[in-house]
Amino acid sequence: MEQWAHGKTIDLLKVAYNYEERGQSVLLYSSSLDDRYEKSTITTRIGISRPCLTFSKDTNIFLDVVNHNYKPDCILIDEAQFLSKKQVKELTDIVDFLNIPVICYGLKTDFRQEFFEGSEMLMKMADKIEEIKTICDCGEKATINMRLINGEPVIDGEQIVIGGNDSYKSVCRKCFRKYIGRQNK
Repeated sequence: MEQWAHGKTIDLLKVAYNYEERGQSVLLYSSSLDDRYEKSTITTRIGISRPCLTFSKDTNIFLDVVNHNYKPDCILIDEAQFLSKKQVKELTDIVDFLNIPVICYGLKTDFRQEFFEGSEMLMKMADKIEEIKTICDCGEKATINMRLINGEPVIDGEQIVIGGNDSYKSVCRKCFRKYIGRQNK
């Protein structure tokens, strides 16, 4: 199966390494929904991994950090699109009241180009937003995560599906329309 790397997780692990190389501590989180690899582990598509804490919809991340056995110098969140609105507010409390920087990595929109709950709230509340550029096969900037089932693009279905026969490909809007147009003929 062909894989398309976005680079979000690699960037997260680079930031963790940079903090630790300077003698600082990091606390890593990822969504419990992402079960493609080993549980409680952040894993890149090229196989680099690190242990992490996981969050579910019920996790109070603020309390989790307050009750942790050490105060981290930075918190890194992978799969941030799966955060709830409440959890994003908890992250702002961590920044504002605990004075710990929080850096989130995730997708902005789903395969239908709809915001994920966590992404939408992060877009509203984040102090700074940086985009990791991904390139479409045509060379243009990829802005859409096209869902493929058995290699065919789809535009309907549940927002969150991990694993199974589903895969994703980063494409630009023009190529997305071309792929979907072929499917609808």
